[in-house]
Amino acid sequence: MRLTADYRQLQRQLSRIGYLSQGSVIERLPTQQGSRYIWTRKVQAKTVTVALSKQQYRWLRRAVTNQREMQRIVGQMQKLSHKILFQTLPEPRRRKPLSKSILGLI
Repeated sequence: MRLTADYRQLQRQLSRIGYLSQGSVIERLPTQQGSRYIWTRKVQAKTVTVALSKQQYRWLRRAVTNQREMQRIVGQMQKLSHKILFQTLPEPRRRKPLSKSILGLI
């Protein structure tokens, strides 16, 4: 089944993702005041800012990119899971068909 193969491909992509981190990293211009490299994130509904070294900035920048890629892949996996569920397993009788938005397919 094509959907199952697509799902397995997403699993493989997910397995190749490295370290993860939430938040944003910023490299300020040398002319700007404050630390050159910054990491910001939310902790208990408050923004926390941390000054970084150049090496920390590079590492965290990749981890933040990985986090966003992981979220994108997991979203696709959820949609495929719903498609597989509603296309392969029996459903109860309904008066009207369920919409794609109700099924989480869009």
